[in-house]
Amino acid sequence: MSSKKTEISQEVPEAIDLVVARQALEEEKVSLLQKLEEMGFGGSGLEYDDNFADSSQVTAERGEAETLVSQLREALADVEFALSKIDSNRYGLCDSCGAPISAARLEAIPTAKLCITCVAQRSRR
Repeated sequence: MSSKKTEISQEVPEAIDLVVARQALEEEKVSLLQKLEEMGFGGSGLEYDDNFADSSQVTAERGEAETLVSQLREALADVEFALSKIDSNRYGLCDSCGAPISAARLEAIPTAKLCITCVAQRSRR
């Protein structure tokens, strides 16, 4: 990676409809919060029956649930970060080089943090 950073653009790429992007991200946030709540992670966390006859099954299910919850929380953090970028007029700009992220990429992945060039550079490492 070059030690020189490209000058960061201060304008959101024109092709991005921020109202539509915000709405989609807000809907995704609600969905993720609901999924966490349904899994028992909206409050104190999951409760397991310690007297269950097959403790290995409980352990396996607990591991699967905790992995899924971790993924949901990570996705929620990404959505909240994208929303904060909209609020700061930085949505659609690469976090690494500052270049605009293509509208097609943002449509496919609304929480994208990197432009396709930076993603490709990181995957080659």
